[in-house]
Amino acid sequence: MVRMASLNQTDSSDVPLYFAYKRTSEHDGYMETFHSHQGIEILLIHRGSGTMVVNHKRYEITPGMLCVFQPYQLHHLQLNYSDNEPFERSIAIFEPTMFEAYFEQWQGLHAFYKHIYLSRLAFPCLYGLGDAIELSNVFHSMEERIGFLSKKDQVEEISLFLVALFRALKPVWQKREGQAVPSDTRKTHQAERILKWIELHYAEPFRLEMMSKDLHLSPYHLSHLFKEAIGISITEYIAARRVHQAVMLLTATSKPVSLIAEEIGITNSSYFCSFFKAQMGITPHQYRKRWRR
Repeated sequence: MVRMASLNQTDSSDVPLYFAYKRTSEHDGYMETFHSHQGIEILLIHRGSGTMVVNHKRYEITPGMLCVFQPYQLHHLQLNYSDNEPFERSIAIFEPTMFEAYFEQWQGLHAFYKHIYLSRLAFPCLYGLGDAIELSNVFHSMEERIGFLSKKDQVEEISLFLVALFRALKPVWQKREGQAVPSDTRKTHQAERILKWIELHYAEPFRLEMMSKDLHLSPYHLSHLFKEAIGISITEYIAARRVHQAVMLLTATSKPVSLIAEEIGITNSSYFCSFFKAQMGITPHQYRKRWRR
């Protein structure tokens, strides 16, 4: 599995792809925290409904939906099982720089590949793909091969899978990107106002009364609205956002742990170590050491 900066995952190994084809969860069998990955996640949804939060915005989860989560992009899925409908999805998570060389012989495809993992995308999700037959077939083909791969064939087969996946994705994505509607025409949900406020203030001591005053909503309404829309409490989200930032700083910089604690709004480094361990299962020092080994 690719090494991931995930808020609910601390293990790592040498397999350069996390892959699943039509994985199914039922009756609250899929529970996810806000998290991110060091690599790219491509998620194709076959069945299910609910809400997704990416970049402080909410998106409705529908069948025939494809999402791209860029490196270190915080995201969360809240599933709706009220109609006993399962959640079925195909997933590929990989480190994009590891496979870029395999795209270089195709100029247009290479440019699209770099655009997907490096550019500021107009949107994280495509809707209305129906059965997404071509994309689904690419995942299915990999599913049939992946169980028989020897270690020496892994990188080559994964690269062929990714080339086919991006080749199928390119015309669909570029067509929708050309038709993208300016974001200011989209109706904003109240919960997104709260998410944006948190993004500006998560590194400060949190006071619900201050948020309530700034957003002109009562503390009770704020808390209830956020929990209903996002699936977790405001304090739980702020904890996830702080840990997410700490993970980025631990892996991408050499800043002392005490300074990282201050930069995410925690002035006591001992408390930060306990807080980080409660969220990640290991201390900040252990996380940095494991990441760089």
